[in-house]
Amino acid sequence: MTIYCLYIFDRHCNCAYYHDWHRTKRPRRANEGGGLLQGVSHALAPLPASAPASAPGTPITSPRNTLGAGAGVLVAFGGAGQPQQEPQSAPPLLQTQAGGMPPSAPAGGTGLPFDEEAKLVYGVILSLRNMIKRLSGRDETFVCYRTSAYKLHLFETVSGYRFVMLSDPNAESLRFVMRSIYTGPFLEYVVRNPLASMDSREQGVDNEYFRASVDRLVRGLSVFL
Repeated sequence: MTIYCLYIFDRHCNCAYYHDWHRTKRPRRANEGGGLLQGVSHALAPLPASAPASAPGTPITSPRNTLGAGAGVLVAFGGAGQPQQEPQSAPPLLQTQAGGMPPSAPAGGTGLPFDEEAKLVYGVILSLRNMIKRLSGRDETFVCYRTSAYKLHLFETVSGYRFVMLSDPNAESLRFVMRSIYTGPFLEYVVRNPLASMDSREQGVDNEYFRASVDRLVRGLSVFL
């Protein structure tokens, strides 16, 4: 089973955190002024206005490409080129791959700008969630949907945070993984962190210890490939 990426959305519908592992079609850096919070993903934050950007990389085509236009037929389930920049040294906890590159740093984004992608992901979740409730009743809960290219898994907390994971379409439910992230690293390094700005509408929840802990947890799964 292949896990592509993780999004965390706060109760104000903003993307507060992003982490990817096996995505071959990675998003580009967010647009300046696109509404992306600070502290979501250092690798996808808008470039400073004074920083020169090189030409985008060559597009990558792969059956693993996620959120593409040819994603296939949607199946809903209910239940009770990124610009290259000058190399930077990564924090010690994030130096888990060769070359000192953080695990989630895109090598060359070829998809949508990240701020647009995050809005699309949240919009799909909200639309399907509302549709399922209207068609099936208030007791029905949206937990995942699948296309021919990927499967989206959703875990919602009582505090209004939404954890979203994308995996290969044949994966089993990953709600237990997102629940483990919430009850482990999220509570330890975000909720109990006095320096974390939750619900600020200006700041995401990314920090060095949280990102390293999430990466270690996911890579340690027996189902992680």
